[in-house]
Amino acid sequence: MNRRELLLGGMALAGAALVANAQAEEHQHDMSMHEHHHSASANADLAKSASDCMQKGEVCLSHCLILLGEGDKDMAACAKSVNQMLALCGALQQLANQNSKLLPKMAALALEACEQCAEACKKHAEKHEQCKSCGESCTACAKECKKLAA
Repeated sequence: MNRRELLLGGMALAGAALVANAQAEEHQHDMSMHEHHHSASANADLAKSASDCMQKGEVCLSHCLILLGEGDKDMAACAKSVNQMLALCGALQQLANQNSKLLPKMAALALEACEQCAEACKKHAEKHEQCKSCGESCTACAKECKKLAA
């Protein structure tokens, strides 16, 4: 192999590396645009509200179970409504993040569950901060659900 062939081979290799690098940067740019498009969900407020409702609902349910264990049977209705709300808001959050076609129907169910939960929590809100917080988050989630409910 002479010097000329070596230089031409090296230049071809460098050119190929430049093309590959440019293609990789273009692909990375396309992927970042693709990720941004999907992360900016049209239902982001609903998903966030459902998530908040679930987090505060878990705290409320745990509190209800402790009180039920201590014999406070007044917390049974609250625990039941929170438990139902948690199941529906979990599904609501997933469908909202996926921009699912089923979302309006799930929003209608979650709306009803959130309203029932807020009503049950309201009865204990002055005595139990956990119930107050859960009820407020359910009211906010119900408001978001109304925007979309079928």
